[in-house]
Amino acid sequence: MQIVFATANKNKIKEVKLMVPETIQIRSLEDIGCFEEIPETHFTIEENSMQKAQYVFEKYGCNCFSEDSGLGVLALNGEPGVFSAHYSGSRDAAENINLVLLNLRNVEDRRAEFKTVFTLAIENSYNQFTGIVTGKIIESALGTNGFGYDPVFIPDGAALTFAQMTAEEKTKFSHRAKAFKLLTEFLYKNF
Repeated sequence: MQIVFATANKNKIKEVKLMVPETIQIRSLEDIGCFEEIPETHFTIEENSMQKAQYVFEKYGCNCFSEDSGLGVLALNGEPGVFSAHYSGSRDAAENINLVLLNLRNVEDRRAEFKTVFTLAIENSYNQFTGIVTGKIIESALGTNGFGYDPVFIPDGAALTFAQMTAEEKTKFSHRAKAFKLLTEFLYKNF
């Protein structure tokens, strides 16, 4: 089965390709000639994920899945949330991390969660799959692997940040891996 991953984020494509069974071939937006920026105009992760899948499915006629993720910090009332990728006003991961750390200075409760929602658009139907991992934000960045907020997030049950883990280690905890597992199980059961 071939399916398009409706994202321009090469890090996410790499991460998902590590999780995909051999029977599923992931195609990129470039593979289908989609070079425009896909809109994300909503205020929830669920709605943005749906919007991206609908856009690709309706415009390109391809079975696809999309994903939207966010980091929610309890002490920041769930911020950065849906605005995680550009929390600081830029898409620079270091600037976004620095703003989160600045906003958490002198805060003891550093609990947080990563949430991912995949939307599968296949044969004129849409289904969503959610993965959540809880953990905490540490006081300074550690590690060079991963992307986004990975250097400051330690998942519950781990001693390392996502950025200190190998890709395989991260998959054991990852919100994205949890949601993608539900998506692939759905595909095998129904298609």
